[in-house]
Amino acid sequence: MRLLPEPVRRLAAWCAVILLAVAVAWIGIRLCSVLRTAVVPVLLALLGTALLRPFHRRLVGARVNRSLAAALTCVAVVAVVGGAVYIVVAALIDSGDQIISSLKQAATSLAQHFGAAGTSLNDLATNSRDLLSKFGGTAASGVISGVSVVGETIALAVLALLLVFFFLRDSDRAAGTLRSLSPPGTADTIEAMARRAFRAVEGFMRGTTVIAFIDAVCITIGLLILRVPGAMGLGALVFVGAYIPYLGAFISGAVAVLVALADRGFVIALWALGVVLAVQVLEGHVLQPAIQSRTVQMHPAVVMLAITAGASVAGILGMLLAVPLTAAAFGVISELRDHYAPGAGAS
Repeated sequence: MRLLPEPVRRLAAWCAVILLAVAVAWIGIRLCSVLRTAVVPVLLALLGTALLRPFHRRLVGARVNRSLAAALTCVAVVAVVGGAVYIVVAALIDSGDQIISSLKQAATSLAQHFGAAGTSLNDLATNSRDLLSKFGGTAASGVISGVSVVGETIALAVLALLLVFFFLRDSDRAAGTLRSLSPPGTADTIEAMARRAFRAVEGFMRGTTVIAFIDAVCITIGLLILRVPGAMGLGALVFVGAYIPYLGAFISGAVAVLVALADRGFVIALWALGVVLAVQVLEGHVLQPAIQSRTVQMHPAVVMLAITAGASVAGILGMLLAVPLTAAAFGVISELRDHYAPGAGAS
């Protein structure tokens, strides 16, 4: 190696480090894929804990026993999530056929103006149910053999809820446990990294939920004023899609505009597009800076790459988990940068 110039040796060292990091990351992803039924509930429970921790903390501050506060929090989240799921599913069932019919009409109109391209869109709309079922089957192909998708989803949800209870109840001991497991001399740094990562996920979950609710309400009100059919179902689609940044808003907004185009005409479709764009401008310039100002800020290109990588690894679930996990990683990187910055230890 001494025969090689210094720049070549440095390049070789960096290549070895990069290859080692990629290999470790690949092995970690493969292990998570093999242990998916155990890893997914833990990740979902961490996200749920990040979202529900302020409510639990307030109950504990009101001198409620920690176990009872955790149980009340879980009961509350079951009631809220169950009611929300019922409302969303009912809205989608009531308006799903109408939305698909409107999309078929929009595709037919486009086919009359754009020929073969429009015909392809018409075929896509006609076979939308089959495409969705095939996509769902592909996304669920990695589940345990012999277990139905519904059954596994319920089992994962129950396990995640139980983990949320334990994470909330024992959150006061998490730092001590982490410090006891840390190598000598690294406890402070590891605890700071964990706290920064959890704060990033906590801020993302709270901020995204509030923004998703505001977006869904605003767009639903706008579509109701414009008398667009299936407004409640489209609003539910906007709320769910908000958890996939950029891509979810684009898809849900495009569906709303196409439905308006099919049932209400070109002018109403333009008004619907204006409503969607106005809400997106409100989100980007008012809601995001005001609500998520304390979270880790990520460039849109990084978010899109994270979503793409998550989709390639775990389908729809990977798309939902990619951004909060990336936010946690950025939080860890920020803490390491602050810790090892020149003069950071001088105080």
